[in-house]
Amino acid sequence: MADHLPSRWRRRPVDVLPSPNIWYHRDVYECENEAQDVDGEIWRVLRSRCDWTGRDVLDLGCGDGFHLSRFAGAARSVTGVEPHPPLVAAARARVAGLPGVRVRHGAAQRIPLPDAEVDLVHARTAYFFGPGCEPGLAEVERVLRPGGTLAVVDLDVTADPYGRWMRADLPDYDPAEVDSFFARQGFRCERVVTRWRFASAAALESVLRIEFSARVAERALAETVRARAPGDRGVEFPVTYRVLSRDKPAGLVPARAQSRSAVSPGSGTSPRIP
Repeated sequence: MADHLPSRWRRRPVDVLPSPNIWYHRDVYECENEAQDVDGEIWRVLRSRCDWTGRDVLDLGCGDGFHLSRFAGAARSVTGVEPHPPLVAAARARVAGLPGVRVRHGAAQRIPLPDAEVDLVHARTAYFFGPGCEPGLAEVERVLRPGGTLAVVDLDVTADPYGRWMRADLPDYDPAEVDSFFARQGFRCERVVTRWRFASAAALESVLRIEFSARVAERALAETVRARAPGDRGVEFPVTYRVLSRDKPAGLVPARAQSRSAVSPGSGTSPRIP
């Protein structure tokens, strides 16, 4: 499934890029979500950067709504926005009955919310992958209130072992270019080491096969199973993320230049990295 991913790094005028994992393998992706960051390190960093207690949250590219209930526990309101209609339906079903939570169909380039509507925009492995995401950055700035925060959570392609597997399938991906892009856009970056844990090698294998080419998936499975402790039926390994955050000025500060390239407002040209 991931054999074609390198082509997605080539810039082209498209609106929404299909996600190669959750769009087609939602049950397996649920298993992956449950295995990720079992110690809650990303949530700890997010809270330290932008505590959402009593605030209004937008989860942009929310998929089937896996993270919405986590925000709902403390936020005043939570809105999920997702471009893929089947996932919108799944997210609505997941959060049915949760007070203050809603899911809307929309894209990062056209967020279906009025100006200055939310205090936190959270995007996890969705759309904001580097050069080409300027239209979404402009939209986020529009819907954020002064003093609000955009928090982007993405995988760190430079950190092994997961980064090594990703680089094998994404030879054209330039991590330094991506880091430079976000630094120019005014983001702070914190690298967070997490622990992924799967109940069995079979569960891990199912996830690896939706995230990587067959060749890389086989190699990753062999490496992780070989490294597990004797007698442990489960499989675990470290995965590093980048937590990028940028605050919208709260005072009378000139607006940032939202587009520093010739990208048109309708183009979402970032790759889908698993």
